[in-house]
Amino acid sequence: MTKKAVLLLSGGLDSTTTLAIAGSLGFDVYALSFAYGQRHNHELLAAAKIAQKYGAKEHKILPIDLGGFGGSALTDDALVVPKDRGAEAMSHGIPITYVPARNTIFLSFAMAWAEVLKAYDIFIGVNALDYSGYPDCRPEFIKAFETMANLATAYGVEGEKRITIHTPLIHLSKAEIIQKGLGLGVDYAATTSCYDPDKEGRACGHCDACQLRLKGFHENGMSDPGSYISPLPPGEG
Repeated sequence: MTKKAVLLLSGGLDSTTTLAIAGSLGFDVYALSFAYGQRHNHELLAAAKIAQKYGAKEHKILPIDLGGFGGSALTDDALVVPKDRGAEAMSHGIPITYVPARNTIFLSFAMAWAEVLKAYDIFIGVNALDYSGYPDCRPEFIKAFETMANLATAYGVEGEKRITIHTPLIHLSKAEIIQKGLGLGVDYAATTSCYDPDKEGRACGHCDACQLRLKGFHENGMSDPGSYISPLPPGEG
């Protein structure tokens, strides 16, 4: 019997690796992305190409105007995306790039589509090591949402199986995620992680997401195959 799964796909390194993992486990993947008012909306172009390249059964891009609330440097042009922060700064506090309730909202949409598909599996590429400041990337949050999903849906209450939220990257470092993806044939040149790319979609190389990504490739003894605005941070080219 075919296993269906809904997967949250941003077009970034983590979600693309998660897509490859879900496929390797034999799931028919239904990918879900959001145009939520993010300044880095070039990721949606990447997500569409990645979904097609890795054989998603269907890919939906839904509009949600989280920019109407603001409160995040990713959705509010009045706020500046932090650049060139060190590892110490990135490991403390909730950064201004946190989008209020984003993963709660995204998972709720994924849960709704999964119910229509009768899919009992949802994949999300959250990571608690590199983004420990994001409250909606923690194992405690995922566990709580999974419990809620099984109480809040008709198919969760009446079905023969429990709904499972899969987080295969949650305890991995960025370097380990890259190793995992390379083993599954992921083409990271197709992914984009930057919070503040230029109009051509080239990564800035200085925001938290870029710094963590570059560090992950560096720790694997590799150059990042992604497209960056020249020059890259020293030692990372």
